[in-house]
Amino acid sequence: MNIEERINADIKTAMLAKEAKKLEALRAIKSVVILLKTSPEGLTEDSVNKAIQKEVKKRKESAEIYKTQNRPDLEETETFQAQIMEEYLPKQLNEDEIKAELSKIIASVGASGPGDMGKVMGAASKALAGKADNKLVSTLVKQMLG
Repeated sequence: MNIEERINADIKTAMLAKEAKKLEALRAIKSVVILLKTSPEGLTEDSVNKAIQKEVKKRKESAEIYKTQNRPDLEETETFQAQIMEEYLPKQLNEDEIKAELSKIIASVGASGPGDMGKVMGAASKALAGKADNKLVSTLVKQMLG
């Protein structure tokens, strides 16, 4: 079952269960998938993961803004949608797993100091695409090279 079929099945299930909040998140994912089908990039697993990650990031940032504006109702909605969308992403690596991968990457590119961060980040963003947050990866690379 590909991502589109899975989302359609989940939308149908959410409709039957009358889960309006979940349905809203699923429809947002479906619209991303439809846009990708017509884009030059096409509908690939990698492109879907990137697009869903982008949507999750948007929702988390919105939730943070709502939190600072003391709007818990809207914050809750955005957080819930982000959680639903994260279910469609590959399992995220934890910090220790990311550090292990980064150690291998640093050794393979021959990085020795902070000046080599660009090389490491280039390789790391390809190797860890969809599996780790780039902001966390960047922070860990700085620590490891610094």
